[in-house]
Amino acid sequence: MSGRYRTPLARARGLGAAGEGVGHWVSERVTSLALVPLVVWIAYAGLRLAGTDYDGAIAWVREPLNAVLLALLLAISFHHMHAGMRVVVEDYLERPLTRQAVLVLNFFVCVLAGALAVFSVLKVALSGAF
Repeated sequence: MSGRYRTPLARARGLGAAGEGVGHWVSERVTSLALVPLVVWIAYAGLRLAGTDYDGAIAWVREPLNAVLLALLLAISFHHMHAGMRVVVEDYLERPLTRQAVLVLNFFVCVLAGALAVFSVLKVALSGAF
């Protein structure tokens, strides 16, 4: 059906959707759905932790369930941020070299920041284990 709306030249050249966008779209939706309960959980935890001191917050992060959920929240958030920024860059940067450079920079910034965040949580959570 979509073939009849394209010009014969476009059909001959194979111009049209590349077929890669669906995977990115699904990835963004899945990470969004995963973030909903995690954000509700961290908002509730933040309200509960607002009345505690530094030692109370450290004790909270050392609980295994809290550490795992916090690490998941951070990892999924940075993955979601990477996917969202990728779409913005691909949609609004026209020059191919600039687009590729910004996409690579986006990837490295998101991976580095996400790894540092998860490492920080694990360091606090596991500091008493060594």
